[in-house]
Amino acid sequence: MKRKFLAPILSLMLLAGVGMALYFSASEQFALHKQEELRGLVGSEKIPFFSDPEVIAALERNGLKVSVEKAGSRQIALRPDLKEYDFVFPAGVPAAEKIKREQHIHSSHAAFFTPMTVASWKIIADILITNDIVEKRNKVNYIVDMEKLLDIIVARKRWAELQGSEQYAVNKGVLVTTTDIRKSNSAAMYLALASFILNENSTVTSDAAINELLSKLSSLFLRQGYTESSSAAPYNDYLIMGPGKSPLVMIYEAQFLHDAALPDSVLRDDMVLLYPEPTIFTKHILIPVTEKGEKLAQALTQDEELQLLVIKHGFRNNNSRAFSEFIKQHDLAVPDTLVKVVEPPSYEILEHMIQLIEQQYNNQM
Repeated sequence: MKRKFLAPILSLMLLAGVGMALYFSASEQFALHKQEELRGLVGSEKIPFFSDPEVIAALERNGLKVSVEKAGSRQIALRPDLKEYDFVFPAGVPAAEKIKREQHIHSSHAAFFTPMTVASWKIIADILITNDIVEKRNKVNYIVDMEKLLDIIVARKRWAELQGSEQYAVNKGVLVTTTDIRKSNSAAMYLALASFILNENSTVTSDAAINELLSKLSSLFLRQGYTESSSAAPYNDYLIMGPGKSPLVMIYEAQFLHDAALPDSVLRDDMVLLYPEPTIFTKHILIPVTEKGEKLAQALTQDEELQLLVIKHGFRNNNSRAFSEFIKQHDLAVPDTLVKVVEPPSYEILEHMIQLIEQQYNNQM
């Protein structure tokens, strides 16, 4: 008797299960069809983030299918076609301010940030330690005398002239390799930091101060020769070509941390990250051009899964606890908190410095 009642009940349960499966399958398909496609123009340092399958899936769960194109952050600010995109995502407040002003956009979102650092090599760090320029504290290498380093560069000192350079006695000028100051934010941030330090640890606020510092600031860039327009290129040269090509390279901390945390990391044991003291943060500012761009901004700043994926790519955001856990998990020699941080000069001052250096580039041609 029990079997007679049990069979119909099991059949009903089976039908209910099939119905639920069909319902959820249909719901998923409906959600996929609801996804909004959007295009963005981003700095090259964010391409790995937007190419990450986990990020793509998390964005799709937020109803967003994002495609991006890369360009130098200052190049983005100079593009005449920004209205063709749903969002632009440069690095640095100055570039973002220029875009907002010229495109008459009021909304922007500091989605994440990263300090400027110098990618180097143990052999180079040892020379700089011998010359009292770098100091190691708690496994972290700090450029504690940025003024001395900049003076050496301006004075056209060569590595072979420095104390303790026997293992790197090359007749090559001491320089920090950057991107093109005319096109990229990372070079602009080096300029902002250098101008602060050479201006007696004070933010440049006047044309008079610019004129006084111009020859020194120009020498940091003009002697580099050809430079790339995006931050990925000099960093890739650093990874591939060794200290002979790139002894000191200005990069975003996130670039190094992302690679250091990978299970098959391309970083070698003799590669080190140097932290200028003081340093300067680069804020990565998402500027929505359309409503879809605004939805992406909300997802990146509010979705917990996406915030953790931002940290996985080496960037810092408001979740400082998760960043600290990321550092500990991967045993990275990184300060989880940076105290000595300076602000860049105003958009007008920084832009004026860049324009004057650009004029000197043109005079060399």
